[in-house]
Amino acid sequence: MTVTPHSDEARPGDGLVRAGGIVFIAGAVATLATMAPLFLDVDPFPPYAWAVCMLMGVGFLISAAGVLRSAAAQRRDARASQA
Repeated sequence: MTVTPHSDEARPGDGLVRAGGIVFIAGAVATLATMAPLFLDVDPFPPYAWAVCMLMGVGFLISAAGVLRSAAAQRRDARASQA
């Protein structure tokens, strides 16, 4: 018999997925802000502003780690319920 968590209970990996989403959005906003001067014909931002754009990839990796952690926890629960 498996016990499924209620919809309001936090599961393993949920925090990582949320944090990854926030970091990804921050990187997306930074990318839009950094690309805007190219289209608005103004001086471009300094190189460190371009480095902030890498937060999109970092956020994606954090979210992927959360999904993998959640999948591993579900797999463990499934094996425990069969034993």
